[in-house]
Amino acid sequence: MDFSIESRNYDLIMTAKPSLTLIFDLDGTLADTAPDLLAAVNHVLGDLTDELLTLDHARNMVGQGALALINEGLAHFGIARESVDIDALFEKFLVYYNANVSVHTKLFPGLDTLLSRHMEVGTRLGVCTNKPENLSRKLLRDLGIHDHFHTIVGRDTLDTQKPDPKTLFETIARAGGVPERSVFVGDSITDASTAIAAKVPCVLVSFGYTVEPVASLGGDIVIDHFSELDDAIAKLLP
Repeated sequence: MDFSIESRNYDLIMTAKPSLTLIFDLDGTLADTAPDLLAAVNHVLGDLTDELLTLDHARNMVGQGALALINEGLAHFGIARESVDIDALFEKFLVYYNANVSVHTKLFPGLDTLLSRHMEVGTRLGVCTNKPENLSRKLLRDLGIHDHFHTIVGRDTLDTQKPDPKTLFETIARAGGVPERSVFVGDSITDASTAIAAKVPCVLVSFGYTVEPVASLGGDIVIDHFSELDDAIAKLLP
């Protein structure tokens, strides 16, 4: 597979209407955040067990959020949920993760080049995530791509969150785009369901976090590398 920087449809994107809008999920789509999320969960569980949850075991749970990861850890180690204060564990998680949000997290290959190219041609760029907005902004700053985006909408930015299509509509509007000229890029059933409900074309990445096979989630196109995204856009918005 050719993962060269130039896309076959680069010239098409260069001449696309300025209203082209790309909205991205964050965890498992823009960046591999699993290692730092896992470290935070193991920190939280450290007072309850001497064992560690492994990345292989937890990776597919990452896209479901911190509470799901904590509950998975409790179940894995046989700790009754009723015996602990879930709210306190969640707060402990947030404090630790906020201080260690980008220790091991990395952008997925080809992303920085893709974003820079679309900035040059006037594409409107946004993030629509169920991660809290302040954590999302902190992470994107640490990764050096915060200023690539016209808007960043987190789980606490609005009174809705994915998979409510209103969340995606508002993200597109804040980015300066319209749904008819937008594509949503994600990795999970939540992302696919959001796009389907909003009737916005959806590209799913194969390298993200999902329990189900990514091809079965209902996205329009699945890509294996960001060098393939421009080709996907050309097919979805001819």
